[in-house]
Amino acid sequence: MIKKTLLLIAIFVAGVLGFATTKPDIFKVQREVSIKAPPQKIAALITDFREWKTWSPWETLDPGMQRTYSGPDSGKGARYAWQGNDKVGAGRMEIIEAPGPERTVIKLDFLQPYVSHNTTIFTLKPDGDNTLVNWTMTGPTPYASKVMNVFVSMDTLIGKDFDKGLAQLKQAVED
Repeated sequence: MIKKTLLLIAIFVAGVLGFATTKPDIFKVQREVSIKAPPQKIAALITDFREWKTWSPWETLDPGMQRTYSGPDSGKGARYAWQGNDKVGAGRMEIIEAPGPERTVIKLDFLQPYVSHNTTIFTLKPDGDNTLVNWTMTGPTPYASKVMNVFVSMDTLIGKDFDKGLAQLKQAVED
């Protein structure tokens, strides 16, 4: 009986590990919202990391979070680093591309509780009196993450945070 149970467990583990190899090498999480404002007004809250306190879903998870800003106040070269509790960890962001209010590309490095290097892109597309704001994050999916993705996707893990952040951005801009 014990041998059969161990054999079933081994088959299950091997199946999960094998199935994990079929998962994509890159993950993508994407959300979009329509905001009644011009792109310039919205971009001002995205390209200045000091403004993220008004809308980012992670800014309120640790009231004692330490923040460091460097480089220009906004736009290309602006940098933001944080160190906080277990809910926010530690990391840094740098705007690497901001040719205008329509597009902002951010290099995002998580340093704690795990190391991950991702790219975040905000695109703002005028739509009449509104602007469609698209928030996308992509990054590599190492094998350990692929195993985790057998049970829960990155979209499930952080998609709700993107939804919350875009709702808060909408509220901050439209109020």
